[in-house]
Amino acid sequence: MAPLLGLTLAAALLACFLAAGGPSSCPAVCVAVGAGLGSLWLRRLRRRDGGTERRVCVLVLGDVGRSPRMQYHSRSLSRNGYDVTLLGFLDTKPHQDVLQEERIKILPITEVKGVRAGPKPLTYVTKVIVQCLQLLHVLLTMETQSQILMQNPPGLPGIAVAWLVSVLRGSRFIIDWHNYGFTIMALSLGWRHPLVQLAKWYEHFFGPLATHNLCVTNAMKDDLQKNWRVKATTLYDRPASIFRETPVKLQHELFVRLADTYPQFQYKSCEVKEEAAEVERTVFSVRDLTDDTVTLRAERPALLISSTSWTEDEDFSILLKKALEGKGPQKEHYRKLIDSLRLEHVTICTPWLEAEDYPVLLGSADLGVCLHKSSSGLDLPMKVVDMFGCCLPVCAIHFDCLHELVKHEENGLIFRDSQELAEQLKALLSEFPRSDGRLSEFRRNLRTSRGQRWDDNWDQNVLPLITAP
Repeated sequence: MAPLLGLTLAAALLACFLAAGGPSSCPAVCVAVGAGLGSLWLRRLRRRDGGTERRVCVLVLGDVGRSPRMQYHSRSLSRNGYDVTLLGFLDTKPHQDVLQEERIKILPITEVKGVRAGPKPLTYVTKVIVQCLQLLHVLLTMETQSQILMQNPPGLPGIAVAWLVSVLRGSRFIIDWHNYGFTIMALSLGWRHPLVQLAKWYEHFFGPLATHNLCVTNAMKDDLQKNWRVKATTLYDRPASIFRETPVKLQHELFVRLADTYPQFQYKSCEVKEEAAEVERTVFSVRDLTDDTVTLRAERPALLISSTSWTEDEDFSILLKKALEGKGPQKEHYRKLIDSLRLEHVTICTPWLEAEDYPVLLGSADLGVCLHKSSSGLDLPMKVVDMFGCCLPVCAIHFDCLHELVKHEENGLIFRDSQELAEQLKALLSEFPRSDGRLSEFRRNLRTSRGQRWDDNWDQNVLPLITAP
């Protein structure tokens, strides 16, 4: 109805002007009508109601299910009385707490592929253009939001579109800098590639236009200020309350479920025992069916876990090389490499976990390994944050600002190459499962040095930006 009334008004104005001045006045009439229609459209876009100030759009131009930090933002906003529209690709299921929250509405958008034929730059350009139009349509047709909080990367074309919509609708625009997009592109294309240079210019140009900026480390905060003219607030990743040490009974329940799909979790023995019918075993745990008690097997193997999205910024060959001694683009490559190994004392499993099972497995593990190498050297691996929330010690590969999270010989170890990792694994696991070894010492340190959880950290650093006039 509104567009029809607008067109009717425009036609009436045009008729009046033409009647008054004839054909000679057409250019002026067109300008006047265009300005009038533009003003009406802008007023309609900026129309606010009683709920506008309590509405926030959280934008992820990627898979929402694999964007835990933005899910945490959404939950924190809803906890503080905001209605959240969580906008992004819905490839994997978000956490149950997000799905069940009444104030959070997930609005899925489709990932655009671009033109399949022709050179790669053409595919990329067409993908960006179509994604830009799609995003514009969605953001301009939803209810007016007081804030648009966007994750970067990925930021092309999201930053430009979100900024434009914020200007048109009178919303505040907040960028949460997890890394720099152009440094990630450079891993596969090279630093001198034209698309990498374009992406670098794009982030440098549009980044300073945001109303507020968040970032994940003090090193990134300093770099944004020095080289980008961007003043940012450091919001360290903190573990959500779901990340904690897992009770033995829950560990066993998870191992039993995993054993149904993955034989690596199944208990195998050549001996047939009379009490076999009265116990339920996995390779790690035993449940006595007569009294429902669960214990960890004294002769169990160590459970080493390395969370990954199978991307270029994680070199799993570092871990696999030394295994011989003791859903992402790269997954198939490493799966073939794993299949080619002949390991005597190591079993490798690459399960896909539901969002609810992931923290349970972390809380059941004995050691974490992080192979994330920051493309910019300025972000921190969230997987280590989650591991520390579960009091799980880590071995992590070195990069410049890692010391902001991993304290060498206090909550884990830092290594630089596969040889050093092999030596660390041998030293740590040779003591397993003794309770007086270094693994246990690191775990005790993590228990006593727990910092803020996500909610307190968010309330202290982000809520003042959201509520500021």
